[in-house]
Amino acid sequence: MIPEILTLVTAVRHDGVIREEDVELRRPPLGKGVVHARVRVAPLSPTAALVLVEDLSDAYRIDAVRRDFVANVSHELKTPVGALSLLAEAVQAASDDPEAVQRFSARMQIESQRLSNLVNDLIDLSRLQSHDPLRHPGPVEIDHLVSEAVDATKLLAHARDIEVVVAEPSGAVVLGDESQLVMALRNLLTNALAYSPPGTRVAVGTRRAGELVEISVTDQGIGIPVDEQSRIFERFYRVDPARSRLTGGTGLGLAIVKHVCVNHGGDCAVWSVEGAGSTFTLRLPLAAASDANALEGVHSS
Repeated sequence: MIPEILTLVTAVRHDGVIREEDVELRRPPLGKGVVHARVRVAPLSPTAALVLVEDLSDAYRIDAVRRDFVANVSHELKTPVGALSLLAEAVQAASDDPEAVQRFSARMQIESQRLSNLVNDLIDLSRLQSHDPLRHPGPVEIDHLVSEAVDATKLLAHARDIEVVVAEPSGAVVLGDESQLVMALRNLLTNALAYSPPGTRVAVGTRRAGELVEISVTDQGIGIPVDEQSRIFERFYRVDPARSRLTGGTGLGLAIVKHVCVNHGGDCAVWSVEGAGSTFTLRLPLAAASDANALEGVHSS
């Protein structure tokens, strides 16, 4: 018997008092980590005891993730809030210097926008992780989805002098939340534009692959190191923190993409060569024929 449980059983058999205790149980020699469990032992007879073991590992893991998330949010909020405080003091101290006031005020506007972006992304991520993130799913045309996301990033593309090229229409339809899907694709496009040099291209492609539709965003940017690629969909993870701050990134964009895909029964993947560019691909299940036909009926009417 497991030593921790044997100790409880021995104590209960000795005095007949029911015991409950949270314990950490080591995994087998080839396993990793521990199992967090709640053990309850009750006497049945002088020679027998009832042992109930509840596995709390998932609850402990979720609690650890929550604590880590709160710590990350606190850290991320400190940067723009602290900057705003210092800039406000600088403006006050430079009240007799109009040029300095204008310079500090412009910087305050940038930090305020960064704070606003972070709060908005946190709200979006919270909604995506709610109990029922897809309350009213409906048929969504992939071609319309791509058009909406490209239009939403048109000004950024123009400012960065980057051409966005869209492939031929696929005619594919998925079942889901259009606003979430547009947000995910917009995040991928925004990243591609932010990390690509001026004068390059960003390509958006769609294709059917069996019962799935694949939406890809390809850039000619700086690429992602191989050892970083497995972590880029984590919250607040940045390959290049300094560059991310310069581009106004919150570190939540790809985490949002991941959750949107999971909520729609799909997934997301990345292919990248450092210094040559990246391709991010969303894979989503195609809508059933009845859902696609329902969308066609709406258009024809």
